[in-house]
Amino acid sequence: MASCRRMTFLTVVLIFLTGMLAARLPATISVVQDEVQDTTINKKLSRYEFFDPIVEVYSIVDQAYVDEPDRAAMQQAAINGMLEALSDPYTEFVPAVERAQFQKEMTGQFVGIGAEVILEGGYLRIVTPLEDSPAYNAGIKAGDRVLDIDGESTLGKTVDQCIDKLMGKPGELVNLLIERTGGGKAEKIEVPIKRDNIVVRAAKGFKRDGAGHWDYLIDPDRRIGYIRLTQFTPASGKEVRDALQQLRADHAAGSPGALGGLILDVRSNPGGLLDVALELADLFLADGSIVSVKGRAFSDETYSAEEPGTLPEFPIAVIVNGQSASASEIVAGSLADHGRAIVVGTRTFGKGLVQRVQDLKRASNENGPGQLKFTAQRYYLPSGRLIQRTDESTIWGVDPSPGFYIPMTEEQQIARLIQRRDRDIIRADVPALASLPGETVPRPEEWSSPDWITEHAADMQLAAALRAVQTRLVAGAWEPDPNAATPEAQAQQVRLDQLRDLGLVRERMIRELTRVEDRITTMESASEGDRATIDRSGFDFWPDETVLSGGHLDVFNKDGTLVRTLDITGEDLERWLIDADVKPAGEAEKAEAAPAPATSPDLGK
Repeated sequence: MASCRRMTFLTVVLIFLTGMLAARLPATISVVQDEVQDTTINKKLSRYEFFDPIVEVYSIVDQAYVDEPDRAAMQQAAINGMLEALSDPYTEFVPAVERAQFQKEMTGQFVGIGAEVILEGGYLRIVTPLEDSPAYNAGIKAGDRVLDIDGESTLGKTVDQCIDKLMGKPGELVNLLIERTGGGKAEKIEVPIKRDNIVVRAAKGFKRDGAGHWDYLIDPDRRIGYIRLTQFTPASGKEVRDALQQLRADHAAGSPGALGGLILDVRSNPGGLLDVALELADLFLADGSIVSVKGRAFSDETYSAEEPGTLPEFPIAVIVNGQSASASEIVAGSLADHGRAIVVGTRTFGKGLVQRVQDLKRASNENGPGQLKFTAQRYYLPSGRLIQRTDESTIWGVDPSPGFYIPMTEEQQIARLIQRRDRDIIRADVPALASLPGETVPRPEEWSSPDWITEHAADMQLAAALRAVQTRLVAGAWEPDPNAATPEAQAQQVRLDQLRDLGLVRERMIRELTRVEDRITTMESASEGDRATIDRSGFDFWPDETVLSGGHLDVFNKDGTLVRTLDITGEDLERWLIDADVKPAGEAEKAEAAPAPATSPDLGK
């Protein structure tokens, strides 16, 4: 394995997502072991001047507030308020009580039984046991309904509450009462399971074999491999190397059994360890920059590939989508910039922030000290392109290679995910090439057909990637996919996709605002006799029966000069003014703000 030039200070750098999931959207994160030096908090203020008003406010509230204050909540709010002033959703304080969950999200490691679960019919249901997990070894099967955990029913519990019961310390027993349906009858079984350290597998194939193991060889005749990487965890580097070894990627090109080509699928991969991203990119690059990081307080750094350990040349297609972020973008972008791979799919998320996680020295409460996750740098691809998407960005992330922009509708995405989820399930009772009533387990040769993948796996992006690698092996060059959009249409579609997403956000906000207004109307109707006591000054600028459509709005500056006259085209003006920096003017102010029209510039309407 080739090595990369590391940071000059002692840090473990992570590229961590959010968010779906749900969930923190990963960014580049580093656990800071050499602490940030105590310089000045603000160059214009001394340390004590900065804290003086904060301490004074706390002292007054603590001693004189009408009710006993919740000091822990005040402390949490003070920290959060200070960080919110940065307008950075990825900078956050992690309380000690949340550290375990935070570490689980970053590393993919936890202590439990090792099973994917959902709520169904009010009870917990096993989606699939994880490979080689305590649940798998204890005989837990996909579809088992968990009736109770250690004698406590799961009925009515949330998923998180059930998961908390399943987690614990390594070696501890947890007893499950499950209900298993088979042969037309339901059977209740008590299953004791010994908890253990669980590492969620991040490197997966395109389907499982009869023993429940992943199959990575999607086209046996042409020796084309497929690896789906769901996150860049501490273990995923070794998992990918093991899969590549199984595919014989280290054999010389053209030798018997050598890997002919590779499809690397990082769709919806939110990120993870930067070291793993560097390691994987370095497997395929003999030299050159992989990624650079730049910031205000830390030294600029360029991470470069080195030749020792680099795998032989073979065609690579990396599949991405709008949820591919951080480490995924580093791998896809660096391989594409060096011409080592093509990128198939749609533009990536645009998450290019380097974040650091620093342990705090002082305990915030009885749970101990927390952690601070803060943005310190931004990262840049070898081409110099900034990945980070901002409110002003029109270009961000990693774009598909010309001729390989393959968008999918929301309905197509849902169909693909349903098909993929079904292939993720471990069905130990199903032989490798068996068939179940109403279900056909695909034979290997069917997966080598892009048309079959489009029709039966509902995955036109995977089909395009496979078709591209197959054509590259035959023709010796990459040929644009026949279903791909033109470069002009691609650029336009990216903008339209972004506009669509923003439009959906706006629609959700309007729906929520409408629900709030409906609720206000309901409460006002119920309190008709008390209307005089309702303070409407914050959300009523004029009587509800006022018709504004067809009128106009004059905007004056502080000197009384008319700046703009706006035509009113609907009845929603008051709704938007409520949250704007405006308030009803007093009578004197109204008179003062009404100069003769001759004082206004001719700005048009």
